[in-house]
Amino acid sequence: MPSILVTGGTGYIGSHTCIALIENGCDVTVVDNLSNSSAAVLDRIKKITGKKPLFHKVDLLDAKGLAAVFKARAFDAVIHFAGFKAVSESMSAPLDYYHNNIAGTLNLCRLMQAHDASTLVFSSSATVYGDAAVSPVTEASPLAPASPYGRTKLMIEMILRDIAMSNPAFRVSLLRYFNPAGAHESGLMGEDPRGTPNNLMPCISQAAVGRLPRLNVFGNDYPTPDGTGIRDYIHVMDLAEGHLKALEHIGRTGAIAAYNLGMGQGHSVLELIAAFENASGRKVPYVFTRRRPGDVAVLYADPAKANAELAWKAARGIETICTDTWRWQKGNPEGYEGS
Repeated sequence: MPSILVTGGTGYIGSHTCIALIENGCDVTVVDNLSNSSAAVLDRIKKITGKKPLFHKVDLLDAKGLAAVFKARAFDAVIHFAGFKAVSESMSAPLDYYHNNIAGTLNLCRLMQAHDASTLVFSSSATVYGDAAVSPVTEASPLAPASPYGRTKLMIEMILRDIAMSNPAFRVSLLRYFNPAGAHESGLMGEDPRGTPNNLMPCISQAAVGRLPRLNVFGNDYPTPDGTGIRDYIHVMDLAEGHLKALEHIGRTGAIAAYNLGMGQGHSVLELIAAFENASGRKVPYVFTRRRPGDVAVLYADPAKANAELAWKAARGIETICTDTWRWQKGNPEGYEGS
C-alpha cells in the first residue's frame, strides 16, 4: 500500500484527491495548517471512503513541525497542494505570497531529500501562462504570469526542475490546473473557502443559496462574445484523478514534466451562471463591476499531452460541475462548519 503525504490535504482540491487516493488503495497522511480549510473535511472523507487520513496540523513554514512528520513515517510520494492561491490577493500582498509559497516549498523539498522521498506531484496553475495571446495553450506556450501568485507557481516549477537536474532520483509532475469547480457526487464534500470566495463557482452557488447577497462579475468589457472572461472549468474529481495518473506515470518513467489539466474548452462567466441556474432552478443575482488586477480575458487548455502521456481525460462536463456544486451547496449552505 503506497504511503502518500498530501500537503494542503484538507483544502478543496487536496481533500477530493485524498478520496481518490484512498479509493485506489493508498495510505494517506495529510499536513495542513487549516488557514483556509476545516478539519471537519476529514470526517467527510471517512464517510465516503471508510478511512480517515492521518492528520497533522502543521504549517510548511514550520520546518521543525514538518520534520517531525517525516520522522514519524516514510513516504513513497508527496502531493503538494499547500499554498496561498488568490490572484487578486497576491497583487495586494506579494511579499506574503512569495514568502509562504516559496519558503514552504523549500522546507518541504529539503525534508524530502533528507528522507529519500523522491517523487513529487506539484499543484501548479494555468496562471503561469499569463495573458496568453492564443488559446488553447499548450505546455510549450510562453510562460509569463501576470500576478505574484502565478509567479510563485512558475518559480516553484523552476526550483523543482533545478532539483531534478541536480538529483536524477528526484521525479516530478508539474500539474498546471485550469479552473477547478464542482464537488463530490455524494454531496458531502465541496468547495468551502473561508470568508468571501475568490473563485467563481463558490460565489455563484453561495449567491444562489443566499449566503452571499449577489455575485460580482469582474468585468464585462473583455474582448469576448459576451464581454466576460472565458475560462476552462474542470471538475474537481477529474482533477483528483489526474493526480493518480501522474503518480502512476512517474512510477513508470521518472524524470520531470509539466501537464495541462483542463477540459480543453472555454466558458464565459455568463455561460457558467446560466448553466448553474439551469442545474439548480435558482436565479443567481449578479452585478457587473470593474476588472480585477491580474485577470486575463481568455484562457483554456490544450490537454493533449496529459491525454496521451498520462492516459487521463476530463470526463465530467459543465452540466455535471453545476449539478454537483448545487447538491453540495444546497445540503451544506454554511459549509462544513454549519453542518
